[in-house]
Amino acid sequence: MKILSTTSFLSLTLAISAYAGGLYHVPNEEAEETFPIKWSVGMSAVWDDNTTPTDPGPADQTFALNPYTAMEFSSAAPQTTWDVMAKLGLLYYLDEPIAAGSDDTYGQMRAGFNLTHRFDERLRFVTRNFISYELEPDYSYGVATNRQSSEYIFLDIDNALGYRWTERLATYTGIKLTMLDYSETANSDRFTSTLYNQFRYVLSPQTVGTATIRYAQTTGAEQSTDSTDTFLLIGAEHRFSPSTILIGSAGAQFREVDAVNGKNSTSPYLELTLRSQVNQQLMVSGFVRYGAEVYDTVVSLPALTEYDSRLTLRLGTQATYQISEKLSLFSGIDVISASFENGREVVGGASQPDQSEMLVNAYLGTSLNLTEYLKASLTYNFTTVDSDLQNRSYDRNRISVGLQAEF
Repeated sequence: MKILSTTSFLSLTLAISAYAGGLYHVPNEEAEETFPIKWSVGMSAVWDDNTTPTDPGPADQTFALNPYTAMEFSSAAPQTTWDVMAKLGLLYYLDEPIAAGSDDTYGQMRAGFNLTHRFDERLRFVTRNFISYELEPDYSYGVATNRQSSEYIFLDIDNALGYRWTERLATYTGIKLTMLDYSETANSDRFTSTLYNQFRYVLSPQTVGTATIRYAQTTGAEQSTDSTDTFLLIGAEHRFSPSTILIGSAGAQFREVDAVNGKNSTSPYLELTLRSQVNQQLMVSGFVRYGAEVYDTVVSLPALTEYDSRLTLRLGTQATYQISEKLSLFSGIDVISASFENGREVVGGASQPDQSEMLVNAYLGTSLNLTEYLKASLTYNFTTVDSDLQNRSYDRNRISVGLQAEF
């Protein structure tokens, strides 16, 4: 596990938004030591009682194999710190799912690269980069809202310059690029470019006050509308102890849609991240985010309908408990509540009623170190969706048994 810096960036230089690297991400996480390349290979056997991505429909019970290989490396130096990770695998169903358009094999890939370069005591450059290609959504990245029938590409690039103007005042100015690309799902592709500036002021040795402005332009594919979002946020970052930090911002989101008869809107916006090493055995983290999202705004009612505002509340928490040197427990839950508002038919423009959707995804597992290099795991995952939208409600159970070797 990487050793993370707990003090060096709190004063003025906690990197950028909590969004970069996922909603659990704490911006000041940075390797303090250099670790050699670590490789791992593994295989999981997965039982799934409902692989059919729509409802109504028969429950499609299947078994799948998930082989993968991964690597990670980190380097820490006084001037430059960087780390890299990559994971490559596939999901192979022994019996091809019965849903129309399904395959028996799906690719999986994730890669990330982070770097912080200090030009001098005042100026630094920070870059956070992540790309994934996979079938099952990772709800902690704040993009996925429901499962998909094909792989998708998610790209997140965040570059910023930080400058300390005085002992108490600093700024971070940057550009963030986000792309979501589905190979077989219409009207879902998005590309967003975000310019932002954050003012940071040290209020106390434990607390930094923040004021942030973001300007985001989103391009939608096919029938989805382009849009612009402006965020005005006030927040703070407070370290309760060397191992517990809370980061939050709240304010207003001003949304404009580029569509005939489209409705602009203003809504509250909130983002919050907590990370705590409670004791030597227990590690917990959580996040909250509420705002108007640009994803999944075109749906069938059955008439194809676009919603100008998709207000979404995302809650997530996860925990790891080390029972002994060899045995650990882990668990987590994601809750996504979405409200589709200001809808109109894509053809004809007739108004459509508001819709709502609730997703709960929970998991519980255990990990056992069989030897210094070999680890076994067992995980149970339950997902339930209650949606006003057709063919999107379902219950799903999955059990995964895995074996992983590290060297």
